Amino acid sequence: MSPPPIPSATRVLDAHVLARRGSFAVDVPLHADAGQVIAILGPNGAGKTTVLHVLAGLLEPTRASPQGGHLGQVTVDGDPWAGPSVSVAPEVRRVGLLAAEHLLFPHLTVLRNVAYGPRARGASRRDATRRAMAELEALGVADLAGRRPGQISHGQAQRVALARALATDPRLLLLDEPLSALDPAARPEVRAALASRLTAYDGVTVIVTHDPLDALTLADRLVFLEEGRIVQEGGPRDIVEHPRNRYVAQVAGLNLFSGTASDGLHVDVDGLTVVAGEHDHRGPSWVAFAPSAVALHPERPAGSPRNTWDLTVASVELIGQTARVRCTGVIDLVAEITAGSLTTLRLHPGSPVWASVKATEIRAYPA
Repeated sequence: MSPPPIPSATRVLDAHVLARRGSFAVDVPLHADAGQVIAILGPNGAGKTTVLHVLAGLLEPTRASPQGGHLGQVTVDGDPWAGPSVSVAPEVRRVGLLAAEHLLFPHLTVLRNVAYGPRARGASRRDATRRAMAELEALGVADLAGRRPGQISHGQAQRVALARALATDPRLLLLDEPLSALDPAARPEVRAALASRLTAYDGVTVIVTHDPLDALTLADRLVFLEEGRIVQEGGPRDIVEHPRNRYVAQVAGLNLFSGTASDGLHVDVDGLTVVAGEHDHRGPSWVAFAPSAVALHPERPAGSPRNTWDLTVASVELIGQTARVRCTGVIDLVAEITAGSLTTLRLHPGSPVWASVKATEIRAYPA
């Protein structure tokens, strides 16, 4: 029994997640077609896991406000799972849920762990075993079928847990920080296995993650939450090229500022004039540039840069051969320089420094 093929694209998920935990409220609409992967990102406490719990049926949706209003709802393949006059129990929903910890049954073999779901849903032992082996093969861990969880690595166990989540043929696959507990060496391998398997999955996948690489490599659409609301959503390319929120820009690896474009070159950012690449809009604007576009100097530079600022180093973080230098002053930004340049400049918190960015490296677009 092989994993099910992808049918023609049809709407699978229609949901408006309304939920409350104490005074904290979540209001998040979600829609997706067959085969789509949605990544939900946001700072701690943004409501990401609450969204998953409502979709899974672990938390009941609420009304739009304590005073009333419409009730949150979850519909999958046209069937209501939660909403007015309906509440399908979690064990009845066709949902696969995978968290950071694999939670495999330690006393069962890998094969029996994966076959457990189909058996619990009424499949014969033979059919459940065949279905489990198909998933283990699809994820490249069929050779582990006879082992127990304590005899395999954490990365292998996470792939087995994913196989277990998929073996019940869910229509909704919910992944809560699925790679966060893996060590850096195992993460790329498991990420690649996950990406490969999701291309053959015909349901909808919703991934909650803090890792930009997970989101950008696995998802078709990114949804960013802050304080229980969507602040930006779109395809990975659009998000990277046009962030519209500071947290989104951080994930995309960009410096981002809001301002007002006065002409096709100049943008006023809190009284500071930033010269950007040519653009054709006026009025409210975003200004973005990569940390790698920032050059740092011990003295005011001469030459071509049209954006030059006298700043102070706030922090320095060394990642391999690259240093990320946070600077504050008339403008707060992050520069990315080589470890060699860091040594030459002798930068440390409190150091005075000049930062420059060429206008051609700065993008301005409508807010």
